[in-house]
Amino acid sequence: MKGYYALRFLLASVILAGCSSHAPPTGRLADSIVVIAQLNEQLRQWYGTPYRYGGIDRGGVDCSGFVYRTYRDRFDISLPRSTEAQISLGTQVSRDELRPGDLVFFKTGSGKNGLHVGIYDTNHQFIHASTRHGVIRSSLNNVYWKRVYWQARRI
Repeated sequence: MKGYYALRFLLASVILAGCSSHAPPTGRLADSIVVIAQLNEQLRQWYGTPYRYGGIDRGGVDCSGFVYRTYRDRFDISLPRSTEAQISLGTQVSRDELRPGDLVFFKTGSGKNGLHVGIYDTNHQFIHASTRHGVIRSSLNNVYWKRVYWQARRI
């Protein structure tokens, strides 16, 4: 009987040691995991908030207001309030180098009112305040967003 318990203890030790042998993610991967979690939580809280030009709260928000609030509330980073001003921030990155938290910009019309901004999430997805659907997640591979995609910037 003593040998039975010793064998069970040994097996349990081997199994548990195998489960804990991987170190937690570090560096950019760990940062990405945190950013993704923060973006998902922001989307969960704001999902469906209606679009309102000039808005910055859950009563109504526009695209740059949603970006402004997300960076302020989730990352303690103060960004300018307008899409036009947000375009000048950070470093431009190519579409194939996008990382969670990068700002994605679109030319949806002409002039400064023809600009749109969102925040890259993962898997070719971004979160933003859509004029038609309010705060949502959309795919960069969608025919419309693919056609009007302009640039991305890393803050």
